[in-house]
Amino acid sequence: MQWRGRRGSSNVEDRRGMGRAGGIGIAGTLVVLGVGYFFGIDVSPLVQGMGQEPQGEVELTERDEEWGQFVSVVLADTEEIWQPVLQDQAGLAYQDPTLVLFRGVVQSACGGASSAMGPFYCPGDQRVYLDTDFFDMMAERMGAGGDFAAAYVIAHEVGHHVQNLTGVLGEVNAARGSLPEAEANLVSVATELQADCYAGIWARHAQERFGTLDVGDLDEAMRAAAAVGDDVIQANAGRTPVPDSFTHGSGAQRQEWLMRGFDSGDMRECDTFGAGIL
Repeated sequence: MQWRGRRGSSNVEDRRGMGRAGGIGIAGTLVVLGVGYFFGIDVSPLVQGMGQEPQGEVELTERDEEWGQFVSVVLADTEEIWQPVLQDQAGLAYQDPTLVLFRGVVQSACGGASSAMGPFYCPGDQRVYLDTDFFDMMAERMGAGGDFAAAYVIAHEVGHHVQNLTGVLGEVNAARGSLPEAEANLVSVATELQADCYAGIWARHAQERFGTLDVGDLDEAMRAAAAVGDDVIQANAGRTPVPDSFTHGSGAQRQEWLMRGFDSGDMRECDTFGAGIL
């Protein structure tokens, strides 16, 4: 991916140096978090409270700094792409989100969260929250490394911000509370697949405008999309995949909608809610 030497975003809030996680420490925390995400187990109860008592500033490593620069450039690209695309295709003004880099645990307008949840978007404060150690875990534990795989993750979360601006996210969150679990899961799947499709739109326009993609970059994103499919996560946990329990979609679905967005570059092609998924 061509990203070095490019403009970075001013909308990045870096909290990674604010303090060490308490209890078992950073290294132990990453082991717990890695096991939790890779094996499809929510281990957030095991890490709640960690990091809430900062133990002094933490010096960022050279790798931390590089990830910070990378995230800033990718976020800047999403800003430059979505400003005209959202206006032209949906008649809406794009509002830049803030991306918060954190380590271990974080507080957001949506409540406290840990890295065990993976990257997430909070509509309450229009912020994307990301622990960059997740990228290393993708490479080492999930077979989904590469800079464009990481860019796909960021673009997916920004896709949720686009959904928030269009009103889809608010409607979904309001509806899910009144639906039976299986139906609520289907709505959740449609929401996540649309964010994948929007990530594909970003990739398409970024390539056309900036020449971002290197050979093999799309393959990296496709491997990442498959690796975070519910069926793959459940299978890696030693469980039989249960489609009714899916909340993000299968690996194949995530790949399909990512490529729909990339091939079309058009938000109208991202109507996962009307595509027979529900």
